[in-house]
Amino acid sequence: MKKHNIICLFLCLLFGLCFLECSNASKQKELITEQKKDRTFIMATIPEALQTPLDRANYLVEHYWDNFDFTDTAYIHLPNITEQAMANYIEILPHANKDITCMAIKNTLIKAEADSSINTYFLDMYKKYLYDPNSPMRNEEYYIPVLNYIIESNKTNATDKERANFKLKMLLKNRIGDKATNFAYTLASGKTGTLYDIKSEYTIVLFYNPDCHACAEVIAAIKNSNIINDGLENKHLAVLSFYPDADLEIWKKHLNDIPTYWINGYDKNQIVQNKKVYDLKAIPTIYLLDKDKKVILKDVDFVILEKWLFENKPMVILR
Repeated sequence: MKKHNIICLFLCLLFGLCFLECSNASKQKELITEQKKDRTFIMATIPEALQTPLDRANYLVEHYWDNFDFTDTAYIHLPNITEQAMANYIEILPHANKDITCMAIKNTLIKAEADSSINTYFLDMYKKYLYDPNSPMRNEEYYIPVLNYIIESNKTNATDKERANFKLKMLLKNRIGDKATNFAYTLASGKTGTLYDIKSEYTIVLFYNPDCHACAEVIAAIKNSNIINDGLENKHLAVLSFYPDADLEIWKKHLNDIPTYWINGYDKNQIVQNKKVYDLKAIPTIYLLDKDKKVILKDVDFVILEKWLFENKPMVILR
């Protein structure tokens, strides 16, 4: 009887080992098959009936991700496919209707809820391309629907919602088309003035720190710009360089770095920083305002600033 039990036990163990080996082999086979799976990004086909550039852009923005598998987490590790597709997508956005674009951005995140890691990945990519100060594709207006999604979604936690609320509050300040918030500046002489006191067809506002290498590069670029210098000479353009930080000795040490024909001031009472009057995520930050101090360009790269002045308002240098 004991011998029979031992034989049964041996057979059970043998069967178990065989089953385990077969199971592992099956999983390995599935893994290899999964790794070999041909993953590509297939862009939506625009119907031939849509002929105008706007209609075609609107359709593509809305249907761009139709063929993307939001349940396949392997795409997270394939930036040459997924991240490149996102970069291409963001390049299309400015060509479509703004309302359609904002809704499409939000809908993409809703689709990405099919998998939590995919959803997080898309949120991170939108942040990287649309919000990061170092992104050449940065666009705050297109990041607003992302923040609204985070605030409204039941998939995000309270901490993320709180951060998104703060970011949204900052992004909604001094938007393009809005009148810029007024603030006071103090010159080295002690004389004071305000942004609204500047009487000029256009005003470039440069928030800077004299110890900042990137600031020095931007200051040099503005100083060497023919279109800006011609505008300054003809009194149709003004430049306000504004130091928002507290260490006044650093600012005084670099006074000679700023041309005397600019308005160079500092924030004596630390209002701009302490009260978050402007969203200064990174320094330098450049704004272009019209004669009524409405925002034309917000937190813009110098190249874009100079290009806008040259292409949109040539009268700055022709008058």
